[in-house]
Amino acid sequence: MIPAEVATSSPEETREVGRRLAGALEPGDVVLLIGSLGAGKTTFVQGLADGLGASEDVTSPTFTLCQLYRGRLTVMHADLWRLERLGEVIDLALDEGLEEGGVLVAEWGEGAAELFGDEALVVTIEKGRTAKDRVLTFEPRGAAWERRVEAAAP
Repeated sequence: MIPAEVATSSPEETREVGRRLAGALEPGDVVLLIGSLGAGKTTFVQGLADGLGASEDVTSPTFTLCQLYRGRLTVMHADLWRLERLGEVIDLALDEGLEEGGVLVAEWGEGAAELFGDEALVVTIEKGRTAKDRVLTFEPRGAAWERRVEAAAP
């Protein structure tokens, strides 16, 4: 089930939310992550990649722009923070990985919303009251995500 909102109180709980989401992912899915610096975007991706069976260490792709993690589905973990133009996002050819059955998980996903935002799961991660608290809000966009959310509803 894809919840509307989840509160976590530790990095491990944030990873666990990512692990649970991994079970709902299908080839070609796009997950756009939105949150401030240090909000926990990479921590969330660590859990998601683990949930898909990836064995590599997941680190922030800030300087490499995109890293691949292979599991049940290949995770294209992109960081779009340093990209200033939509053309730079297009140059990464992330859509090719989607066509091959991978999933795109983009930190600073606002930069890819114009390309992928119509059919994506937008996850906003906000810092909570304490240093370890986080609130994750899930917004399904597009028919495919909406169907999955409706199917998971009680």
